[in-house]
Amino acid sequence: MAISADLGENLEAVVNDLVKNGRYNSKSEVLREGVRLVQEREAALAKLWVVLDEGLDDIKAGRVRPLDEVFDELEAELHSAVDAAE
Repeated sequence: MAISADLGENLEAVVNDLVKNGRYNSKSEVLREGVRLVQEREAALAKLWVVLDEGLDDIKAGRVRPLDEVFDELEAELHSAVDAAE
């Protein structure tokens, strides 16, 4: 099924330029790539919401540690990694 889209002057100019410069073979190819990128972004956003919800559940359940403790641990790991690389 064909789709017609009004992109507005600015986006249409971008699409035309991409085709004219040979980056894409057709306007449809540009739009398909754009939709694929939106799909990837939406999938990443969905994963982020899952992780965020898990984190909020941890907070509600009291599964947390003091920030200073976490930073100290990360700093120690970083120093250890730097020392090992030298």
